[in-house]
Amino acid sequence: MIPWIELDRAEIPGETATLRLKQRGAEFSIMLGANELMNSRLSGSEEALAELAAEKLAGCAGPRVLIGGLGMGFTLRAALAVLPADARIVVAELVPAVVRWAKGPMADVFQGALDDPRMEISVGDVTQLIAQSKAGFDAILLDVDNGPDGLTRAANDRLYDLAGLARAREALSPKGVLAVWSSGPDDRFTARMKKSGFLTEVKTVRANAKRRGARHVIWLGCR
Repeated sequence: MIPWIELDRAEIPGETATLRLKQRGAEFSIMLGANELMNSRLSGSEEALAELAAEKLAGCAGPRVLIGGLGMGFTLRAALAVLPADARIVVAELVPAVVRWAKGPMADVFQGALDDPRMEISVGDVTQLIAQSKAGFDAILLDVDNGPDGLTRAANDRLYDLAGLARAREALSPKGVLAVWSSGPDDRFTARMKKSGFLTEVKTVRANAKRRGARHVIWLGCR
């Protein structure tokens, strides 16, 4: 069996935790301690995040979309595939090394998505970008952690509490949609979404691109 090789490590701003990029043949993995945050073989639920949000934007001219978390680019690639030619996508990525990995060792995984003129990368905290964007986006797609409870970074909880959801709602256009990815269900977060004024749907999707594997969850909240 081909062994895993550690290619790089990166600190998470404001945290003591370290991300590790590993490779085994053509397969990549991003690890946080013993937890695998993402794997290049498993992209189905991240793609569904973009596809489900895009369905809510049907008929929206020149949609403006914010993606929280670059990761391995699965959500970005799916968004570029389903959104129209006049769409504008901003990807907020907190860890600069993740952008470097995307342009370097994982370039084949991204399949040229970073060269698409419809997208741009903002290196920084997506929470701050949301707070600065009053009605600035038609959709906000969040995949910055393992779900509404921060794993990689405790500060991520600010995205998912009532105050964070209120900021997201203000950053959306009048018919905008908030889409949130999670590795598992969270009834308390569903309740917070509804309490924040979102018309909320909870979707269960498969981790594998062939719609097999673990079951992940996506919340869709419409204004």
